[in-house]
Amino acid sequence: LLLTCFFLTPQLGKFTGLKTALILGGDKMEDQFAALHENPDIIIATPGRLVHVAVEMKLKLHTVEYVVFDEADRLFEMGFAEQLQEIIARLPDCHQTVLFSATLPKLLVEFARAGLTEPMLIRLDVESKLSEQLKLSFFHVRGDDKPAVLLHLLRSVVKPQDQTVVFVATKHHTEYLKELLTAQGIHCTHIYSSLDQTARKINIAKFAQGKCPVLLVTDVAARGLDIPMLDNVINYSFPAKGKLFLHRVGRVARAGRSGTAYSLVAPDEMPYVFDLHLFLGRPLVLAGAQEMPADAGGVLGRVPQSLVDDEECLLLTDHEGSLELRSLRRIADNAHKQYLRSRPGPSPESIKRAKDLDVSQLGIHPLFSARFEDTELERLKFVDSIKTYKSKATIFEINATSRTPASTVMRSKRRHDHALIEKYQRGQQEKRAAALKGQGPSLAPASPEEGEEGEEENLQDVFSTVVGQKRKRGRGGEDGARKKLQQPAQRDEDFYIPYRPKDFESERG
Repeated sequence: LLLTCFFLTPQLGKFTGLKTALILGGDKMEDQFAALHENPDIIIATPGRLVHVAVEMKLKLHTVEYVVFDEADRLFEMGFAEQLQEIIARLPDCHQTVLFSATLPKLLVEFARAGLTEPMLIRLDVESKLSEQLKLSFFHVRGDDKPAVLLHLLRSVVKPQDQTVVFVATKHHTEYLKELLTAQGIHCTHIYSSLDQTARKINIAKFAQGKCPVLLVTDVAARGLDIPMLDNVINYSFPAKGKLFLHRVGRVARAGRSGTAYSLVAPDEMPYVFDLHLFLGRPLVLAGAQEMPADAGGVLGRVPQSLVDDEECLLLTDHEGSLELRSLRRIADNAHKQYLRSRPGPSPESIKRAKDLDVSQLGIHPLFSARFEDTELERLKFVDSIKTYKSKATIFEINATSRTPASTVMRSKRRHDHALIEKYQRGQQEKRAAALKGQGPSLAPASPEEGEEGEEENLQDVFSTVVGQKRKRGRGGEDGARKKLQQPAQRDEDFYIPYRPKDFESERG
């Protein structure tokens, strides 16, 4: 992000004659000292390195007129609050502070309360969180099949001249997939946080200049990457947060251009898909028996098994012939296990919806359905029936004859609970019938969280002026929040200890 700003600043201020200095970690400090000695008009810096340089040079910032914190919410999430306070303390009283943020976390509000004078909040919330030119596609695949599906997308679905960014969970996945795609003849490069700064610059330059059509990245590039002609984003690992998904797919469909975001969804990632659609306030479209256009957006469907099998054969040959590839895959698998431990969990409601979703009724994604006959879908359903097969016999009846006491007990048990068994089976049949008609799980827009109105009042207290209003919710969500607020607090007045002492306001003066 810093490099992008540094390269764009001379273009924007072409005839102004303004000097710009770049201060970031990983570069030589001597060069940065020299750049600052030239008395630049604009300093573009990361907070940690700027504080370091300011301490080393005993730098005075008393002539600074404006300070801008871009991606301010991310700066506070990453723990830069102390450095930001240090920078603010070195500035003169007459400066202006501008913060740009995609979200409004509590840390940011507290910083505005403590560090800014008469702050103004300008909101640019819009009804649609995603660009209208962006097309979404979701593919339900097994975790082990993801490399094969990725290979097919890059080789057959994405156009050869298109530039594609692939988001993965860890840096070990970037190294493994880079080796794998290179072995398959696909030119690619990669960046991640612990990669050397010089190597990062070289790899991004290769991708930006079109020498490598594929860039493998972790979430380090979810916000800062700005490639003007980017065409596609592939979520190899589905993000756990809706906002992170927006930042990832926000790399494409910019400035009126169209783009596509493909997402590979493993079974354990399905709850996050439901969470995402609740966050976006739009229904999840399930691929079914009905015909859909190939360019239909926002559809969740399956990938034909024959495609996966063809790619798997090629990958298997590569792994058998390369010890390094096998080693990288083992490291990536171990890293994925560690990633799953640190991944935030989905909402309980989305977990329930994911369990209720009958994957066997899910059709082939429209992107592939035109090229495959109904026999492919029948094949998938047959494999599903084998996977989901449940024997009617219980463990008590294994290798038991009709005369054994165990089988006699189970027969009498079935006769006794016959009505309950039939009721359960009817419910399952109704669910399948609803799925076949295309009536998937209903997804309503997310209701506002409790205390949201309190946060709005808090913002009015912190900011002297609030320009623009928060995005309006549905009427149902507002009524639900109002009902929650109207519920009387259940507390025992004799033993209740208030959060604030009675003399709190008087102590504040």
